[in-house]
Amino acid sequence: MRDVAIIGIGMTDFGEMWNDSLRDLFVKASLEAMDDAGVDHIDGLVAGCMSPGLFAGQEHIGSLMADYLGQAPIPGVRVESACASGGMALRTGIAYVASGMHNVVLCGGVEKMTDVSGAQATYALATAADQDYEAFHGVTFPGLYAMMATAHMHKYGTKREDLAQVAVKNHDNGLLNPHAQYRMKITVEQVINSVKVADPLNILDCSPITDGAAAVIICPLEMAKKMKKKPVVKISASTHATDTIALHQRDDITWLKSTAEAAAKAYKMAGVKPEQIDFAEVHDCFTIAEICVLEAMGIVKKGEGGKATREGLTARDGKFPVNPSGGLKSKGHPVGATGIAQIHEIVTQLRGEAGRRQLKRARRALAQNMGGSGGSAVVHILEVL
Repeated sequence: MRDVAIIGIGMTDFGEMWNDSLRDLFVKASLEAMDDAGVDHIDGLVAGCMSPGLFAGQEHIGSLMADYLGQAPIPGVRVESACASGGMALRTGIAYVASGMHNVVLCGGVEKMTDVSGAQATYALATAADQDYEAFHGVTFPGLYAMMATAHMHKYGTKREDLAQVAVKNHDNGLLNPHAQYRMKITVEQVINSVKVADPLNILDCSPITDGAAAVIICPLEMAKKMKKKPVVKISASTHATDTIALHQRDDITWLKSTAEAAAKAYKMAGVKPEQIDFAEVHDCFTIAEICVLEAMGIVKKGEGGKATREGLTARDGKFPVNPSGGLKSKGHPVGATGIAQIHEIVTQLRGEAGRRQLKRARRALAQNMGGSGGSAVVHILEVL
């Protein structure tokens, strides 16, 4: 198997993109990634998109995107793993390149979520939950994560202020990201006093409904070294794991088993320990999610995710910065694009191109992208050579 590197990145702004269609967003991000890589042709295309049929009335987007990108008749395919569709797109592309099937592959993620009503968007997102035992009974993702938060607070003494601090920290980071949907500073008090969604989660604990796309170009590591255009970013690990799709079937609803399994495999594949990772982009679809992810990845012990956030461990200037991009909470969460947007931020940081949000140390990083309430998780470790 060949080693794989990322040679190009591209991303649209995230938000309510009324003037851009699903295909427009994907093509914009893809062309930017191709320009960044210095290539005018790709051998294959993988598009991560959770639910284009429900959000935009469009399926068969592998063909659609290859066509509108001007790259047909290359092979193009769509992959889906709920909100982890972007991470799965990269992992699929890595398999193509590592196996020798293709040399230059575009891995993109896209979602157009704001062209439907709030009720329709909620229905579309709920298809990532267990339809028979969760969605049928009216449980939506805010409700599922609220149950996780309540259990975590009861079991470990996590404070309501700890959840709020995740949002405050990520908005502070997103304020410096020109692509972010919500570039605004917030306070713990504002989070706690915002509109209730599902107790104990309020509206400022929840990631927004978003349009957007992101793309990366990957190729064999040896090819990337010969191009010598920009710092070479190697993909040291790519792993995937699953758990029960239904929350009630888990032994412990505060523990994200799929993330723990994928992270453990990623550390082994990359030959590193958690303390050798400089920073991470993680799936903070709700504030409690970031806290649980920190624990599952082994960055802190079980039950200490809230405390770690409260004490500044995950701040931009902390020992282990988390979501310097602003995360899903501030940057936005176009579900199919999120996993690739995480990679975009990591590559930007590893190249030293993040401007005012540039981290002091950025040599090796981890991206954790999660589907549903943790039914699937994809983890990548990247390092700059």
